[in-house]
Amino acid sequence: MEGFVEAFSAGVEAVDSFVWGWVMIVLLLGTHLIMTVRTKFIQRKIGTAIKLSFSRSDSDAAGDVSQFGALTAALAATIGTGNIVGVATGLFAGGPGAIFWMWITGVFGIATKYAETYISVKYRVKDENGEMLGGAMYALERGLKNKSVGKVLAVLFALFAFIASFGIGASVQSNALSGVVTSYIPGLEGATLTGTNAFIGVMLVVLVGIVIIGGVKGVTRVAEKLVPLMAVLYAAGCLVIIAMHWQYVGAAVALILECAFTGKAAFGGAVGSGIALALQYGFKRGLFSNESGLGSAPLVAANATTKNPARQALVSMSGTFWDTVIICAITGIMLVSTMLANPAIEQGIMDGSITAAAQLTTTAFAAIPVLGPLVLSVGMILFSYSTMLGWSAYGNRAVMYLFGQKGIRPYQIVFLIFVFWGCLGGGELVWNISDITNALMAVPNCIAVLALGTVIVKGTQHYVYDGNLEEEDTTEIPVRQSKA
Repeated sequence: MEGFVEAFSAGVEAVDSFVWGWVMIVLLLGTHLIMTVRTKFIQRKIGTAIKLSFSRSDSDAAGDVSQFGALTAALAATIGTGNIVGVATGLFAGGPGAIFWMWITGVFGIATKYAETYISVKYRVKDENGEMLGGAMYALERGLKNKSVGKVLAVLFALFAFIASFGIGASVQSNALSGVVTSYIPGLEGATLTGTNAFIGVMLVVLVGIVIIGGVKGVTRVAEKLVPLMAVLYAAGCLVIIAMHWQYVGAAVALILECAFTGKAAFGGAVGSGIALALQYGFKRGLFSNESGLGSAPLVAANATTKNPARQALVSMSGTFWDTVIICAITGIMLVSTMLANPAIEQGIMDGSITAAAQLTTTAFAAIPVLGPLVLSVGMILFSYSTMLGWSAYGNRAVMYLFGQKGIRPYQIVFLIFVFWGCLGGGELVWNISDITNALMAVPNCIAVLALGTVIVKGTQHYVYDGNLEEEDTTEIPVRQSKA
């Protein structure tokens, strides 16, 4: 059995390396750049986007949840281990330069997040109960001229999202959470560690199950309260650590930039080096963090009460700004400055006492006496928990498309099983599986964004640049019959 697990892990790692080769990097970065140009650098409207996200919802428009609720549900899924462990993983494998490329995915990914949300809202449908359904699958099915190709791509996207939710949404989060929690409990080994992880798994199953049984609306209600609290708590912790190492901040930023463009080895070769590795892991972890190009956030954004597609697209793109441009940048600078300030961390990596990204993050937060580990542990618990909730909502939308309402309850049960399994599973295997499913989702989603680019451009010009953001789109929203 052990040999099979090793062979399977090696196979997954090989597939991960292939899928996340230069073709995927070109697809994602290319989509980000193309949509940045085609939307006339929509990033310059980030101020308007933030203002809209905090304004009162368009209560007289069509939709099921508030604009802010849809945003926080998406942020619940994205502000998580990608910000804490994901940045550290990128640093470990790709060196400090990976942090810069993560940031770049955020800056240019804002345009893709805007575009994918625009078509999700524009082509959304209603079920028989009047609840909104949207996402890349409906944009592909309804928007593409070749309906056969659109249908195939739509099914593939929904299938990939369905599978991805078990990895990126369930097992990765619970695996990272259990790793951080158990790292604070000394002397755990063998049966004791297994029993502790199993206990954590049971508790998570209960806490996640209580919320996801209420569907997308239930997740949104919790996210509106949880996301602002956890984001502020974590960011404050990072800023305190940066302030403690203020004399190393300039050097940290310089090292990140130098490694991004020269591939210079850093920290005595303790972490990854080379431009190719920095790019690869920067984009992998960047996508994991903000999910721009993945097509996940639009699955819930389509439920928002909004007057027109552009308004919610602007709101959604602000999520990428907060998630990667701000929080991941703070995390990266905090980690690198901490390593510069503490040569013992470099030695710990070299001698094998620090072997995982979670340990690196834990060590960094230990710089704050007493409160540091507490802030990290509480933040990790909240981040992982909220990400599970957000991704359960994404999987819910995918299941509705593939199987109809009858598939929701079985899906929720399987999702909770993966939450439990993640607490017991191997970290690297879980990360690699999530990388693969992320990439598979991105392909049909990017096709939808690029193929429907003209629709996005015309709508953006009318609503955003011609000053018609308050105009209500009165196009009739079709009703989708439930699957038998």
